[in-house]
Amino acid sequence: MALTDYFVRKAEFDVFALEAEHLAQAAAIHKQRFSAHWSDGELHRLLVQDTVFGFIAGQVNASRPAIGGFVLARVAAGEAEILTIGVDPRYERHGLGWRLMRAALREARDKAADSMFLEVDETNLAAIGLYRKLGFAKVGERRAYYQHANRAPTAALVMRLDLD
Repeated sequence: MALTDYFVRKAEFDVFALEAEHLAQAAAIHKQRFSAHWSDGELHRLLVQDTVFGFIAGQVNASRPAIGGFVLARVAAGEAEILTIGVDPRYERHGLGWRLMRAALREARDKAADSMFLEVDETNLAAIGLYRKLGFAKVGERRAYYQHANRAPTAALVMRLDLD
């Protein structure tokens, strides 16, 4: 063993296209982040649709690379929508959400979307802050949208960003 094997390296990530081989890890992250989580089969049924695309933040400096996060989005009739996004709790505050959202925004523009929408739990202040930093603004609210096992339902904020 080399001396460097005893040191812990900070995980480094790059953004790649979401592929079928990543879906089990993406589903595991989704389960950690959402009470109404999606299985890898549900993610696969979305990903194979022509209008749907996604990205992962894949670790590039490990012998068994981890997926630090993923985003799934779609474009239809000139509008893009973030279907879901999740970052593994171990890699929060590493800029992965920002990088995944930027990749999704670029792809939506490339697919001729004029705007992008998303929904976010009103209590998810970190995500709301990220979306505002990216330029999203609240355009609506769905009351009692998110159901939780041990607390009252919370609203979904509907946010929009013009892409042109």
